Amino acid sequence: MRVRQTPAAARLPRKFTLSASLILAMAAAAAPAMAEERALIIARDMDINSLDPQRAWCDTCQIYNTSVYEQLFTLDADNQLKPLLALSYEGNADQSEFTFKLNPDAKFSDGSPVEAKDVVWTYQRLKNIKGSASFVGETVASMEAPDAHTVVFKLVSSNSEFPALTSGQMSGILNSDVLIAQGAIADETAAEADAAEGWLMTNSAGSGPFVLGAYEPNAELRLVRNDAYWGTAPAVPEVIFRQVKDAVSQAQMLQSGSVDLAMQIDPDTLKTLEGSDVVIYNKPSFNFVYLTLSPGAKDNAVPLTPEVREAISLAVDRPSLIEFTLGGQGQPIAAPIPLGFPGGDGHTMPEFNPEKAKELLAAAGHPDGFTIKAVYPDLNVYGVDFNLAMQKIQQDLSKIGIKAELQPVPFPNWREQANGVGIPMSMVFFAPDFFGTSQYVDVFGLIEGSVWSNRATGSGEKVVNPNMAAVRDAALAAATPEEATAKWFEAGELMIADHVILPLVSPDIILAHAPDVKGVRYSACCNLPLAEISIGE
Repeated sequence: MRVRQTPAAARLPRKFTLSASLILAMAAAAAPAMAEERALIIARDMDINSLDPQRAWCDTCQIYNTSVYEQLFTLDADNQLKPLLALSYEGNADQSEFTFKLNPDAKFSDGSPVEAKDVVWTYQRLKNIKGSASFVGETVASMEAPDAHTVVFKLVSSNSEFPALTSGQMSGILNSDVLIAQGAIADETAAEADAAEGWLMTNSAGSGPFVLGAYEPNAELRLVRNDAYWGTAPAVPEVIFRQVKDAVSQAQMLQSGSVDLAMQIDPDTLKTLEGSDVVIYNKPSFNFVYLTLSPGAKDNAVPLTPEVREAISLAVDRPSLIEFTLGGQGQPIAAPIPLGFPGGDGHTMPEFNPEKAKELLAAAGHPDGFTIKAVYPDLNVYGVDFNLAMQKIQQDLSKIGIKAELQPVPFPNWREQANGVGIPMSMVFFAPDFFGTSQYVDVFGLIEGSVWSNRATGSGEKVVNPNMAAVRDAALAAATPEEATAKWFEAGELMIADHVILPLVSPDIILAHAPDVKGVRYSACCNLPLAEISIGE
C-alpha cells in the first residue's frame, strides 16, 4: 500500500522562509518517493479465441491463463516443477495415481479459499467441456477429495507426465462457486449446456496475481493487479496488451515510448533496433515450424511412398532456409520434439543431399520428378513468413525435378482441408502446451486415431506407425526420468524415419523492451510470466 506523502513545505513553521533553489532541491529529492506506479504496456498480435480458461487455446491465452488463473504446479526458470497451488504431490509405484496437497493459504480473488472441491470441479469441467485442452481431463479416471486440502487423481493408465500436465496453462483452477452461479457446468452435459463463457469474457474467477480488467477484441486486453492476491504481489499495477499486428509497428511504438515491450519482433526488424537503448531478449524457443507430407491425400499426383518422402526431406536445405527466413535466428531441429524436452536432443540432423534424393526418386519410378500440391496457412509465425519459406522449399525441390504448386489459404480453410481429404504437402507450426514429450508423440507419432495419423491418411489408406503406442506407453510408465527420456528418444527416431512430419526450424524467441523494464523471460508453461516483470528500480 502506498502512503500519501505530505508536502515538505506544509510541515514547516509558518514564518520559516526557504529560498527558491532550496525548495526545488527538496522537491527533486521527494520526487522518487512520490512517483506513481504505471502500467506495463505490451504490443502483441493477439490471437485470442476465448477468455474462458478451459476454452482458450492460443499463445496470448497462455499468458492470460497463467496470470489470472493458477495451476497446481508451475515451472521455474530451469523448467523444473515448482509448487504453486499445491505444496507437494506423491505418485504410486506405477504412476497411475497421484495425491496432491494444496496450500491452505491459497485464495481466489474474491477472498474465498482454494479448496479440493474446486480442483475436482475444474478438472471435471475441463474434461467435459470438450475443448482443445480436454485431453488433460481425459487422462483422469476419477478424483477424490478426502479433505479440503487433498486431491487424489486416479488415472486411466500410467502417466509419468501427469504432474507436468498440472503446470500447463489449460490446468488453471477455477472458483467453482462463482462459476456455477454464472451458469458453468462440469458434468457430461457441459459441452452443450455450459453457459459461462460469455461471463468469462468480461470477468475472471481465479487465484492468480492479476484479474481481468477489460477486453476489447482486436484492440486491447487489460489485466489489473489482484489486490487480494495470496502470494507475492506483482510489481506493476496493470498490464495492457495492445493489438499491433506487424513487427515494424511494434518496434516503432517501442522506440517512441508508447509501449514498454514488443513481443513479436522478427529478425529483419531486430536490425532496426541496433544502436538504440532497447533491450533485446533473444533465446532459443520450444516452438517449431515443420513441413508435412500426407500419403493418403486426395490430390496426390503420385504415391508418396517412404522413399519419395525421404527424397523430399533430403532435398530441403534447412540451414539455408533458416538463414533465408530468420536471418539465422533459429535452431535446426531433427525430431518433432523440442530441443531441451525429454528425448528431443541428440538426434542426427536431417541430411541435405539432392543427389541421393534424385536416386531415391528414380528408384521409386520418378526419374523426371512430379508435381505436388502445397496448401499451407497464409501466416507469419514466430518470425517465419510461410510464403517466403515455401518459396525457398519450392526452389529446393525444383532441383530434383519436383514442382511444388504453392497455394496459401486462410488458416480455417487449411484446417478444414487438412482434417478432411488431406493435403499432399503443407507447412504448419507447433508450440508446447506443457513441459512434456507425450503431447508430441500423441500429435505427430502416427498412432491410430491421432491428429496426424488422420491427416496423413486423408481419403486414402490408414497411415499408422504400429510401434509408436507401445513406446509412448513405456515412457509414461517408466520408473525414472532417465528411462522415460530414453523411450522418448526412441519415439523421436521413429517419427524421423516416417518422414511424414519434417521439422524445419525452431525459431528463437525475440522480445524487445524498454531499458527500465526488468524480469522479462520466456517460459514453457507461461510464455511470459507477467508477475515477475517490474518497471524502474
